[in-house]
Amino acid sequence: MKEGQFIEKKKIDVVVGLTTNWKELAKDCVCFANSRGGIIRIGVGDKESLPPNDQKINKDLPFKIKKKISENSVNVGLNVAIHTAANGGEYIELEILPSASTIASTTDGKYYYRSDDTCVPLLPDELSRLFTDKPSFIWETRRTNISSIEIDPIKFDNFRRDILESSRVSNHVKEMSTDELLDHYMFVDAGRLTNLGVLWIGKRKDRARLLYAPTIHFLKFDDKEQKINKILWEDHSLNPKELIEEIWTKIPDWKEGTDVADGIFRKFVPNYEEEVIRELMANALIHRPYTTRGDIFINLYPDRLEVVNPGLFPIGVTPSNVLHKNVRRNPYLAQVCYDLHLMDKEGSGIDKMYRILLSNAKHIPVPYQGDDYVQFTILRRISKPEIISLINRANSEFQLTQRETISLGLIAQHTSISAIDLSKELSLPETSVGTINTWLGRLTSLSLIITNGRTKGTQYLVNPDFLKKANFKGKTNLRGIESHRLEELIYQDVKKYQPTSLGDIHERIGKELSYNLVRRTIYKMVADERLSAKGVKAGTKYSLDKK
Repeated sequence: MKEGQFIEKKKIDVVVGLTTNWKELAKDCVCFANSRGGIIRIGVGDKESLPPNDQKINKDLPFKIKKKISENSVNVGLNVAIHTAANGGEYIELEILPSASTIASTTDGKYYYRSDDTCVPLLPDELSRLFTDKPSFIWETRRTNISSIEIDPIKFDNFRRDILESSRVSNHVKEMSTDELLDHYMFVDAGRLTNLGVLWIGKRKDRARLLYAPTIHFLKFDDKEQKINKILWEDHSLNPKELIEEIWTKIPDWKEGTDVADGIFRKFVPNYEEEVIRELMANALIHRPYTTRGDIFINLYPDRLEVVNPGLFPIGVTPSNVLHKNVRRNPYLAQVCYDLHLMDKEGSGIDKMYRILLSNAKHIPVPYQGDDYVQFTILRRISKPEIISLINRANSEFQLTQRETISLGLIAQHTSISAIDLSKELSLPETSVGTINTWLGRLTSLSLIITNGRTKGTQYLVNPDFLKKANFKGKTNLRGIESHRLEELIYQDVKKYQPTSLGDIHERIGKELSYNLVRRTIYKMVADERLSAKGVKAGTKYSLDKK
């Protein structure tokens, strides 16, 4: 089993011999305790699946480990046991229990949290968020006082039918009895419905008593931001699947759109695509903290759509890394929605929205985190209609992957884009050609994208030959200009306006060019003695006078 959010592996020398490190082990236990719990397997290497076959564990070691962890940590609950692997080797398994009411720390007052497969320190503002998030860790499986026989029979029959029809559910699950199915999806515990069970298959009166069952507001505004329509879902008669369906079918505005040219044909592009709406609503219902009061708002303006959800992003997720970060707030609810095809696999929903929007020449989603809410904004405007036929042509010829489609759409919208700017658009943690290439995939080898420059100065642009082949009618600009042509353009500008500053040169020759590119080119021309520079910093003036 690989290391991940809930699994950590360590060699036996972390608790035996001269390399014993109890503080490090206690820190890892604090990480799991402040997340959703987890397992540490001691005696199994990071890249190994089994311990050494001749490894034997001293029977007193589990007691010693438990004692040392308690001496080096606060509020950490754990079980320690010796296990024998399939190859006969022994290892120690630490089961760290999650806590819904307390925050774990090391004895020297440091707080940590598990993010993917690493242990990260908690910042002061994240610590307060953890206090808020902690109760939500067990909200789904918390047992209510409602008997399991008090389910809504229609909702359960619909749920069972959906399970039987799902291609994502194994035959083993499909063949389960009613009780087994309820237990498998965490709808029931010890004969009582859990909060998740009430939310999905409970009766209306019981769902209304949940803290806090979702309420959704649809508000439509005119160009003066005056409210002109309102639809509410607040009677708690619908489960999450039914809510998503109602929101799509009951709001007529989703059917509006624009006809755009696609070769010799016309293509209807909706103002807001069905898959995007469904994904936004699934995210709002699945990832919201159900222990926090607040309603979901769908705000429709003439130029944009805003979906506002109560609560903040989970710890470790920010607006700048939401495309890549995967933190599950309600994992059992997410599993139900995945099995019923209401969402894609964890972490791929944002990618999907990027692909759909960019394929229709629209801006990528804009995430924002307020004081107590998260908002996603989708812009209605089609930036360049000709991009639609360009991406359709590329997809039909080369069957692009999701990442390749996203990258091609971003580059086409910018005509030419630097490695730094492309990294920002993709919210990549670092700017490197290697990292960007994992997103470009085959685009360069298929000659859909060409590059100029090296490392962080690399410029990416759509291959002009493919643009011509696709009958692309976009406007010409300077972003893809070759370096020697740019030098000549700067030379002629300085010749006419000397002495002149870098900012003025940039303003005159074209602001669509990257400022950093113009600056690097001017510095090179000074080094090559084609230009001379006088002054310092912002006061530097450039001319052709080399004296």
